[in-house]
This record gives sequence, C-alpha cells and structure tokens, in this order.
Amino acid sequence: MGRTYFVEEAIGHYLSDLSTKLKPYVTGLLIGQCSLQRDYVIRAVRTPPKEEQKEDNIDLSKLASIDEEWITAHASQVSRMLPGGLLVLGVFIIATPELSKDCQNVLRKLIFSVEKSLTKRRLWKPAEEEVSDRAALQICSATKKVVCRTYDVQDPKSSAKPADWKYQSALSASWLALYCTVNVNIHIPLLATSPNHDLEKNTKNGLNRWSKQIEDSVFLINGQVKDDDAELLEGQKKLRGNTQSSSQSSDVKVLTQLSQGSSHRSTATVQVCSGSINLKGAVKCRAYIHNNKPKVKEAIQALKRDIINTLSDRCEILFEDLIINEGHHKKNFEREYHVLPQRLFVPVAGSTVMLSDYKFGDEATGEIQERFVEMLDQSVQAENIHIAEEMSTVDICPIADRTDDTQQKQLTKATLLLKLQQNMEVEHSNWKIKEY
Repeated sequence: MGRTYFVEEAIGHYLSDLSTKLKPYVTGLLIGQCSLQRDYVIRAVRTPPKEEQKEDNIDLSKLASIDEEWITAHASQVSRMLPGGLLVLGVFIIATPELSKDCQNVLRKLIFSVEKSLTKRRLWKPAEEEVSDRAALQICSATKKVVCRTYDVQDPKSSAKPADWKYQSALSASWLALYCTVNVNIHIPLLATSPNHDLEKNTKNGLNRWSKQIEDSVFLINGQVKDDDAELLEGQKKLRGNTQSSSQSSDVKVLTQLSQGSSHRSTATVQVCSGSINLKGAVKCRAYIHNNKPKVKEAIQALKRDIINTLSDRCEILFEDLIINEGHHKKNFEREYHVLPQRLFVPVAGSTVMLSDYKFGDEATGEIQERFVEMLDQSVQAENIHIAEEMSTVDICPIADRTDDTQQKQLTKATLLLKLQQNMEVEHSNWKIKEY
C-alpha cells in the first residue's frame, strides 16, 4: 500500500494559480513532515526563475531546458529556512499535456538530485526507521489531473509507487511547538599541516564532533525526562478544534554529557596547531510536530536536528559571505572577529508553524522580505519578522607574528600550549570568530 499525503488546502489553490499563469511548465518543492503513519505537506514553493528566464532568452518549450542544478540549489537554500521537523519531502511539476509523457522521468531525476545535495550538507544520520520515500507530484495544466508517486531515495534503483494526495483544511493550525536555547562553546583546533588554513573544512569537522554530543544529550521536556515511545501529549490536556491557529508548546532543556562513561576508552593526541576556532554563544532552536499522537522520540529528533542544522547553516552562510565580500581565500590570515548571522522567524498564515532565516547586522528588512519572496514565494510584512537573538559587534585585531617552518618543528611543549592559546573566535550574543 502506498503512502498518503495530507496536504494543506491552500496548496491546492496555489498550484492551481501556477497552472494558469506559468506555461508550458513550472517546477517547485514540497515542504512538510514525514512520520511512520502519514505524511504532511504544509507548503509548496515554485522554483524561482533565473535571470535568463526573466529576460525570455531561454527556450522553455521542452523539459530538457529544466536546470537540475538550479532546482537543487534552491532546495538547499530553502532547507536552511526550515525549523526542526520540516524538510523538503518532494518535488512537483505542472506541465501541459504535450509534455506530460516525460514528467515522471524528470521528477525522479530531480528527487534523487535534491536528496543527494541535502544529505551532503547534513551533520546528522537518519534513524533506522526513517521514512525515505519522497513525493513526485505531477499536475496537468489543462485537465488539472493530479498524479502523486513516491520514490525511495535510499534505493538508487527505486521504481515509482502510487501515493494518495488528500487536501485538508487547517492542517497545521494546531501543531505542537518545542523551544530551547542551547549554550555553545566549541573549540576547534587548526592543524599546522592544514593547507591554507581551510577554515570551512576545519569548522565542519569540529561541528561534526559536536553534533555527536548533541545526539547523545538528555532532553528534558517541561522539566521531565520522558520515555521515547510515550506520547508527547501524555498527561496534558488536548486542545479541541482546529479551525483557528492554536498551539501547545513545550520548553526543552538540553543536558550534554561532560565526559564519556567508564566503558569508553579515550586517548589524547598532541598535534601542532597554528590556531583555533572558538564558537561561543546561545542558539535559539525550534521544532514543530504534527498533532496526530506524536511520540516523544519524534519531537526530540526534530529538535536535535534543528540544533545541529542552525549552527552548521550559520557557519556556512558566514563563510559564503566572507568569500563573496572579502575574498577570504587568502593564505595569511589576520586575527579577526566576525559575527554569525542572527536567526529570525516568520509566521505561516493559518498555521502555528514559523519559518526561519538568518540575517547579518547590516542587512535591511527589505533584503529579508525579498529573500522570502524569491525562495519561498511568500510576502512578509516587516512587523512579522521576529528576531530571535541579540546583535553583537565585530572587532578586528591586528595580524599576529608567525613562526617559520624550522622553528615550528622545534616547538617545546610549553610553546605548543601557548600556540594553542592564540586562537580565533566566532561570537554572536557573545559570538566571536577569532583568527590567528
């Protein structure tokens, strides 16, 4: 038996509008949540047009003109804007009858390409029972016929399976929200052997180690440790009615282990380092869960992934910004302080779910609004942009003296320790990046 997708009713109107305005075809992403029992689609987002398309300099009469790389890049950008619990769970295409024959082949290719790109960026591993089916939605612009199929992205040879596509009003109007603040203090050494001080690669390796600590942490939901298989709302009064946006929220505390248990052996390695990266600050995290008897483990898993994703995404955004604006691929680094982008949240009409984004201190509100229109096809009022964290300043320190290669080899233990103390910090609300 195939999967069933429960879809926000407004998505039907959105797709219908696209089918009348954009021809001969339009592609886009499906956003929602997967669970073992059923799947939910709360947003559909068209692929933003490229500049060439805006200027009508490209032939759109054939599906061969679909830019797989552009759609994949869009999916990566959109995934950064999703809080815990939400993911890109499929791709859609609306096409004229003349193009419908080749649509499924195109959708299959896009689904695997998007999933490959998103998986590459993740610092967490999927659970054993994780739903790996992704939706391929095809709509005929003339007849409005809807065909939904799924592909198992864990199986490269997967064939299409039929799936049900059911519209439902106020689908996410009473979803459950989980909030937490995680204090971060991550020390990442930069090895002297690392070519050109590859900051981005070193940071990702450090975050990878930290993400495993988050995976092993204990989560207190409203001050209690709950059994994984217990219902999240067990012992709480359930809200009645779903015609109006109403939510139940839980405050979550994250307890990380200070050290491994006695059953784990650990070894210390002494390595020559030319500096380090320190990530310090408090990150605001959120996750949203469907209200169909969700399990505690579903909620905790969604929040864990948001904690890991939000820090990883911010670092990615910072390095992208440095490369674009400062040409930061230089060999000799100065000691610098940088500010990680702040997290912000924007409500979704008729839903308790809020979408996320990041902004630098010098970004205007208008730039954020433009990004939501381009990436999520959503107009946002300035008063609906909620900044989750405070700003901090940027300090730039002068360049420090370097030790040449000959002296480096003769470092004593004492000077090695001093060397490790010369570091690079990233702070935001106490966030700093300090480069040696």
